[in-house]
Amino acid sequence: MAAQARDEQSPLQVKAARESELHLEQTRGYRFLVGRGPKPSATVLPAPLRYWQYDLPGRTALLFVVVVVAVWLGVFGWVGGWSAFRDEAPLALGLGLLVLLLSICRFTVSDHGLSTDVAGTRTSPSNVVPRVLVREVRLGDAPEAWPEPARQAGQWPGRQRVAVRHLAEDGRTEKAFTHWVRDPEAFATALGHRL
Repeated sequence: MAAQARDEQSPLQVKAARESELHLEQTRGYRFLVGRGPKPSATVLPAPLRYWQYDLPGRTALLFVVVVVAVWLGVFGWVGGWSAFRDEAPLALGLGLLVLLLSICRFTVSDHGLSTDVAGTRTSPSNVVPRVLVREVRLGDAPEAWPEPARQAGQWPGRQRVAVRHLAEDGRTEKAFTHWVRDPEAFATALGHRL
């Protein structure tokens, strides 16, 4: 059954699926903190990653944490008074900070594709864009002629927006996304394109 489904796929789809698997294999060979090198458990030394950066939590995660901590402390303050609020504040603020730290993402370009990883989780193959499907990289917003881009990562000082046009898994449907990167030239080079 799987062989029949593979026979119906175009050569580009087969190559993209293989590139996606190789991307996952290469990125999983590294710790989330890439600067510490490959994982000691990696049986084969993975090739160096072409580009990576860490993206701070977005506005949604930040707003969620602020609301939950505020409600938590508000309930304790209302029920137990100032002393209960003061006693509970370190725990609530500490757990809020921990949630924000665990919401940091790594945006990674390997020899075979790009993906966004979150610490402590495995990258889903559906989150990988194989390099073979990337069609164009531009500095700034996506042009009007491109499909509506998905917006990734928030704007932070020292980052510039890049737009990437790529094909979907079917090898025909065009998609696009924008991402704020620290070094647009290195990012485009890592994908094998020029800005």
